[in-house]
Amino acid sequence: MRMLSGLLLATERRAIIGLASLYASRMLGLFMVLPVLALYADDLAGATPLLIGLALGAYGLTQAILQIPFGLLSDRIGRKTVIAAGLVLFMLGSVVAALADSIGGVILGRCLQGSGAVAAAIMALLADQTREQVRTAAMATIGMSIGLAFALAMVIGPWLASGFGLSGVFWFTALLAALSLLVLWRLVPQAPRRLRHRDVLLDRAQLKATLGRSDLVRLDISIFALHLILMAIFVAVPFRLLEVGIALPHHGWVYFAVMALAFVVMVPLVIFAEKRHRMRGVFLLAVAGMALCLLGLGALPVGLVSMSLLLLGFFTAFNLLEATLPSMLSKLAPAGAKGTAMGVYSTSQFLGAFLGGVMGGALAQQWGYDAVFYGSALVGLGWLAAIWRMPAPRHLASEVVALDEQAHGDALETLMERFADVAGVEDVLVVPEERLAYLKVDRQRLDSDALARVVGIKRNH
Repeated sequence: MRMLSGLLLATERRAIIGLASLYASRMLGLFMVLPVLALYADDLAGATPLLIGLALGAYGLTQAILQIPFGLLSDRIGRKTVIAAGLVLFMLGSVVAALADSIGGVILGRCLQGSGAVAAAIMALLADQTREQVRTAAMATIGMSIGLAFALAMVIGPWLASGFGLSGVFWFTALLAALSLLVLWRLVPQAPRRLRHRDVLLDRAQLKATLGRSDLVRLDISIFALHLILMAIFVAVPFRLLEVGIALPHHGWVYFAVMALAFVVMVPLVIFAEKRHRMRGVFLLAVAGMALCLLGLGALPVGLVSMSLLLLGFFTAFNLLEATLPSMLSKLAPAGAKGTAMGVYSTSQFLGAFLGGVMGGALAQQWGYDAVFYGSALVGLGWLAAIWRMPAPRHLASEVVALDEQAHGDALETLMERFADVAGVEDVLVVPEERLAYLKVDRQRLDSDALARVVGIKRNH
């Protein structure tokens, strides 16, 4: 057996850059309409607050339904084929929405955008193109690209809409999809034919066990509530900015300032939570802070300073949770089941986005924009109650060990016991057909020499 090691290869670097840009451009296109759709929908036939909310969140429904089937399909017909098909659907949805003169047309376009559900296929292709020891860093790169895409979307959306209208935002999104196809074709290497990666793709055999874990379910509830709240409030936030005297062309500057400051405040909190093992406390504080900011947005008198401070508090909490929830999921997921846990987690996220748009639109239509913030705050308080008794996650790291081709039979059957006997190895899954062992380790307690002896090599320190 051997431990996998090494720096990034040229093909890995190309794959990471290309796939991160694909993921980011797709999320940029989905998010750019958030700060502008509610304001520009008055020009669309049949628009009501409820239907506007549905248009905001509609992509989440088709994403939730199709992302796992697309991931499984990529196993059969190839990753790049499925990703290309998804990007074409995304581009088609953008064109449909750009040409729409009714809210129904925009809803249809958003559903088509979401039907290009290639997140799982992109992650699987990234796994195909990277070795196990660099894969965590590769996944983190995609995570950072998503955060950057969200921040840029908040800024670029209002600027585009003020100059070219809502249709201009969707045309720009279609252009991004076309450029993404070019990146996929020219930059991303063709994937080799490989076995499924349990640390990336959903394993149906592990699904029941994952759903039975209360700690993982709480994280699924968390990402569901987080994106439900995000989608709901953008039915109301653009109008609040108009009420405090900020013209639409300047909304982008407000979001830029708020998002930049939120990032500056968020980073030390993330470092503190990770380094001092205070993840649970920071997690609870962020949810409680978000709920309080939402209550303030509904209850306090409308003013530029108060609005800016409350948005700063909200987006600091949002960015903090968006950054730490995947990290917590990685720590809590059983060995070899991260892909399954992430599949359920992502589906919960997209369902939350869909229902958040519907909830925000329904509340705005029935009781006005204050009700959107109150309703979102109630969701936040319910979320806080659901996670209150959640234990602090153990700080475990994932490690993947490649097995020798010659190892078979009794040797493979005894590996699990041998790995489990190593101090600091908390969970292990040996998968003979993949020639891999998936470990969860406590690095502070890990006996590296004993692990190296099991693996059959000397570890480099």
